[in-house]
Amino acid sequence: SKEKADGKKSKSKRVECCGYPVSIFFIVVNEFCERFSYYGMRAVLVLYFKYFLLWDEDLATSIYHAFVALCYLTPILGAIVADSWLGKFRTIIYLSIVYAIGQIVMAVSAIHDITDTDRNGTPDNMTFHVALSMLGLVLIALGTGGIKPCVSAFGGDQFEEHQTTQRSTFFSVFYLCINAGSLLSTIITPILRSKECGIHSQEQCYPLAFGVPAVLMVISLVVFIAGSGMYVKAAPQGNIILQVCKCIGFAIKNRFKHRSSKYPKREHWMDWASEKYDKLLIVQIKMVLKVLFLYIPLPMFWTLFDQKGSRWTLQATTMDGDIGLIVLQPDQMQTVNPILILTLVPIMDRIVYPLIKKCGFNFSPLKRMTVGMFLAAMAFVAAALVQLQIDKTLPVFPSSSQAQLNLLNIAESGVTVTIPPNECPNLWPVLYIAFMCGIVLFTVHISYLSRFVNALSTPVNVSTKAANYETISPLLFSNYSLIPQGKHTFNITNGVQKCEYTKILGYGAAYTILLPSCCHPHTITPCEIQPNSVSIALQIPQYFLITAGEVVFSVTGLEFSYSQAPSNMKAVLQAGWLFTVAVGNFIVLIVAELAKIPQKWAEYLLFACLLVAVCVIFSIMAYFYTYMDPAAIEAQYREEKELEPEEKEQLEMTKDQVVNTTEDVDVFSRRTKIYSVHFNHKLVHISEIKFLAEKWSARFYQYI
Repeated sequence: SKEKADGKKSKSKRVECCGYPVSIFFIVVNEFCERFSYYGMRAVLVLYFKYFLLWDEDLATSIYHAFVALCYLTPILGAIVADSWLGKFRTIIYLSIVYAIGQIVMAVSAIHDITDTDRNGTPDNMTFHVALSMLGLVLIALGTGGIKPCVSAFGGDQFEEHQTTQRSTFFSVFYLCINAGSLLSTIITPILRSKECGIHSQEQCYPLAFGVPAVLMVISLVVFIAGSGMYVKAAPQGNIILQVCKCIGFAIKNRFKHRSSKYPKREHWMDWASEKYDKLLIVQIKMVLKVLFLYIPLPMFWTLFDQKGSRWTLQATTMDGDIGLIVLQPDQMQTVNPILILTLVPIMDRIVYPLIKKCGFNFSPLKRMTVGMFLAAMAFVAAALVQLQIDKTLPVFPSSSQAQLNLLNIAESGVTVTIPPNECPNLWPVLYIAFMCGIVLFTVHISYLSRFVNALSTPVNVSTKAANYETISPLLFSNYSLIPQGKHTFNITNGVQKCEYTKILGYGAAYTILLPSCCHPHTITPCEIQPNSVSIALQIPQYFLITAGEVVFSVTGLEFSYSQAPSNMKAVLQAGWLFTVAVGNFIVLIVAELAKIPQKWAEYLLFACLLVAVCVIFSIMAYFYTYMDPAAIEAQYREEKELEPEEKEQLEMTKDQVVNTTEDVDVFSRRTKIYSVHFNHKLVHISEIKFLAEKWSARFYQYI
């Protein structure tokens, strides 16, 4: 093993290929499989809540964002466990096992046949499926969040100090694998979900959509373990986040103890920790707190951004997925985001930013983040405009306190049809009843569910390639079945007569099909809800705006945080950044559950207005922010710490004399400049000497 500044590293058989440690190839494959697993499961999650667990849109949205928030809270826990107790390697192993178990539990929770005792395609014990799915989501959140801060850092540990170029290439490939896994999974898992599977009845295949990500997570774990003998494993050295929290806690506690006016005030409240903690650590925490203060408005951006996986996916279910060459599933629209990221990042870095700089504009990181927030707000304005177009095509459904009943009198009278209680209102919004002489086909709005009502005096059998219905007794209806959109031929027989009926079923439509006793089919058009007609392609502008906002906001924000963080505090700011994502998702949860805005377009505009307001506040905060050079500030305090006590006294006397010679300087710079001078052959950084007048600058250097 080799002793390094960052601690001892365990012995390993180091093998290189093309100048790179072979161990990183296991890490890259591991990351690709893990990201495929996470984003693949997440792509179909909100539809699983709505159409399998039968939750309403607000509850589905709330649970979805609670899960995402938990995924961004657990990285802090994972970092503490890895740095203080288990080390990165064992933390990744243990939490990946938890992660894989969670994915398997989710796949099992989606198997409807487990509790479908009457074999009608609907689970009879929904509590069982809800409990399993919630357990699975908690385990997944612990796993994916816990390993998030460990995998990339563990990959960086595999390189020697001289391999800076290879390390940089590794992180680029690592980021590429994240986006590749996200892109492929959001294409594949919606296709798997749209398939039909089941033991007793064929339903949408959520077990397969969750099962494939579970298999990928198991593969990820196996691949990572396979490279165990080649890894460089750094021993845990203690977590800086805990140290920072303890220092802040002591400062608050000490300040509270000395709150009396008899105690002299200190320049900064963190200075109350100087009795116990090193001055350099306190200065570093001050720099971190200065950046964290800027983070306060940031959660609002994530409030809007993460709704592309919930509200926007639900919006897509009311649109026409046929865009000509292909038919898109509602949850496949999320693939637009990773495609645009891979396209826009190089365009912004190589074209847009250099062009702005050449034009003479100071497009600083904080200004970029402000623009990113504004673009996200405009994305929700675009979503509101799309929703207005959708609302024009949707039928008027009854509210929660109302019901609709359409009666079709087919030539005969005197027959009563009894509707069993609790059969209809929670499953489909508009009820059609045909009296005598007919069969009614229902395709529930925003899904492919259908069922037949037999209004004949004899039992009827109905079948098609897409679904099989049990024998329908007179004046009763069949079970619901999944029928995909497209052209379908129904074979109908009552034991004596047999006929076929062909109909093109549109996505989101409801059809009433009546068959007279002579078995010559015809359609009663007044009872038909038209298919979705607004093209799903209209969502592309809002996805473009939100992704452009993400590239300008998120990438720049991470770069800004890294540049403004002290050398040993970058993990603290990373934890703070992830915490803003979690808070943003909690805001969605609160709005979805408390606001209950009936018009979706109004909700989109509300979020857009909130982000614009926050954008204005952030721009004001950014205007007054002074950029720091953490390395220079740290070097100053390290050099002062190395000075002998007598030299410190001489230095302080010199500072006082210098300040006294500048009494007639009436203009000071707004920003602190650090001047380097030689004092007794040692480099000393004198801060807070603010000169604008050139003559006094020359006199200052001459005096020293």
